[in-house]
Amino acid sequence: MRILIAPDSFKESLSALEVAEAICKGFSKVYPKAVFDLLPLGDGGEGTVASLAHALSLKVKQTVVTGPFGDKVEVSYAMGEGMAVFEMAAIVGLASIPLSKRNPLEVSTKGIGELLVHLVQAGARQIYIGIGGSASHDGGIGMAAGLGVQFFDADDQELPAIGASLSKIARISQANLQIDPSSLRIDLITDVTNPLCGPAGATYTFAGQKGLSASQFPQVDQAMQSFYKMVNPAILDLPGAGAGGGMAAGLVQFACAHIQTGIDFVLDQLDFDQHVAQADLVIVGEGRMDAQSLAGKTPVGVARRTPIGIPIIAICGSLKDDLPDFPFEKICAAFPIISEVDSLENTLENAEKNLIRTAEQVARILQLGGQQKWNL
Repeated sequence: MRILIAPDSFKESLSALEVAEAICKGFSKVYPKAVFDLLPLGDGGEGTVASLAHALSLKVKQTVVTGPFGDKVEVSYAMGEGMAVFEMAAIVGLASIPLSKRNPLEVSTKGIGELLVHLVQAGARQIYIGIGGSASHDGGIGMAAGLGVQFFDADDQELPAIGASLSKIARISQANLQIDPSSLRIDLITDVTNPLCGPAGATYTFAGQKGLSASQFPQVDQAMQSFYKMVNPAILDLPGAGAGGGMAAGLVQFACAHIQTGIDFVLDQLDFDQHVAQADLVIVGEGRMDAQSLAGKTPVGVARRTPIGIPIIAICGSLKDDLPDFPFEKICAAFPIISEVDSLENTLENAEKNLIRTAEQVARILQLGGQQKWNL
């Protein structure tokens, strides 16, 4: 029996590899003779660099860039043979921002632009960027500032490149741009298709979880819309431009980037079709499975690529009540790992233990089914 374990990370608690290993530990208690194929995944957020660095034989390196609050931070990326990969979340990840400091309009994304400049200077000509899990909401202007772009108000005073400045920008200067976008290719790996603005856009869909008050949504969404009407109205109709608090829009505008569907791109790089063809069971997972998962996040993306006839089970941190009835998207059933009401801090701290326990119980249910192929 061959079991393919292909989860995403559980945000703020476990990496995709740690999730895969925990599920494997739980299942091994019941099926010690099974062959486990661990394939940790990322669809643009946490874990994307680790997955691709392994698949593409890239070397993980570090450099120093501007952090979310103007301080200098060390950031990891993967590089080799003119190709580089990094995650937006490594610089401005929501998980790294204390609750008391979560204000997406004040978080700086300048370090993302600085890292791009560093990679180009180091010889990168193909760059993949994971767009997801960010604490920022600035339409990518912070990143643009890291590339050398300057933003000015109506009095020709330079503005800080943060989300709070979007409504004040009257003029843009690219005179000091430090890269030539025509000399490289930048692909954005994102797990969402949301537009930049409107009811399904970046502000209304994602800004609340980053700390923005719902009362601010109309004003902030209008500021983002007005800015891009000024610089490039076509971006307002671009699917996926809302990813990363509008970071995808900024990278398209100021670095000529291309938006890719995250999970399909990663699965291609990891030869997923070859892995799944040998599997008797596929186990997927993510921190929270909800209606947004149906847009193509990791579990659903994996399920859509799994041949009919191979059962798929999801083991997740939690399940939201907006999910359709199971089975859906070829996922037979889904199991949450939270066993009791507790604080968020304790729940995250106990994620590995709860995941191992739940995986073991799922395996025991399969064993009780009495199907010959599970009697290992």
